[in-house]
Amino acid sequence: MKFSVFTASTPDWTPEEAVTALAGQGWDGVEWRVTDQADAPEPGFWAGNRASIPLTGLEGNIGHIAAITRRAGLEISGIGGYARCDNREDVERMLAATAALEAGQVRVTTPALGTAVWGDQEPSGTPYPVLFEAARRDFEWVADRAAHHGIKALVELHHRTITASASSARRLLEGLDPQHVGVIHDLGNLLIEGQEDYLPAFELLGEYLAHIHVKNAVWVRTEETDASGAAVFRNEWAPLKTGQASVLEYFKALAAFGYDGWVTVEDFSTELPLAERTAGNLEYLRSTAALAGLTAGAGAR
Repeated sequence: MKFSVFTASTPDWTPEEAVTALAGQGWDGVEWRVTDQADAPEPGFWAGNRASIPLTGLEGNIGHIAAITRRAGLEISGIGGYARCDNREDVERMLAATAALEAGQVRVTTPALGTAVWGDQEPSGTPYPVLFEAARRDFEWVADRAAHHGIKALVELHHRTITASASSARRLLEGLDPQHVGVIHDLGNLLIEGQEDYLPAFELLGEYLAHIHVKNAVWVRTEETDASGAAVFRNEWAPLKTGQASVLEYFKALAAFGYDGWVTVEDFSTELPLAERTAGNLEYLRSTAALAGLTAGAGAR
């Protein structure tokens, strides 16, 4: 098992600062966020993130990304892309860039639910079966193109999308080549929607389990009530140690399944300064992996 950090969670650092800091702390790799984003007066996770690589001009940036990562002594655990499966032009660009970077795997996103507000977009109202069937056709094409490039395209388990659970992702990818499509199982996202018992979910995914994202969250009761007078809760990101999910139990399930790939951290809590947060996360993950019987430093799948 190897540990990396997704640069969506390191917004204060430039790419050069990110690899220098992470290598100095002892991380094994970095997962680059690639997207065009809005400007912001202050660095933020989703806008003004200084550690993100713009999609615009990506091809001209590949050599620089590879060079700074290599010089820092880090591996690339994958590419955190935002190209949706039906945007074939951008998906093809992301697949080609991932191959050029020798990163091995890249996230390709699935559609938001028809009932979901997504970014600045209002709910589409499209029924789930229509979204799902279209995405399945798209992923048949994605799998073929990923095979062409010799890499793997990953579906992330993400709340408010058509693949919030392991069951839905397995259904989407069923019958496609697991050498070229796979699933990112995400501990924190599943607290919000899609939670299934860890080990059975890993067993369900089988060869499609390709990558792990770790973050944590909590549900907080607000002062509001709904129209019926019932309590209203909202979810918030939390540090790995204080969120509702047990990282130890998660790692025990990964050990029981025999997972030996990358674990990428994307900690969106803000209680601690960034450098303290990333260093503390690595120390905690290593000690927790040891308690769970996982072998740190094993070769990634």
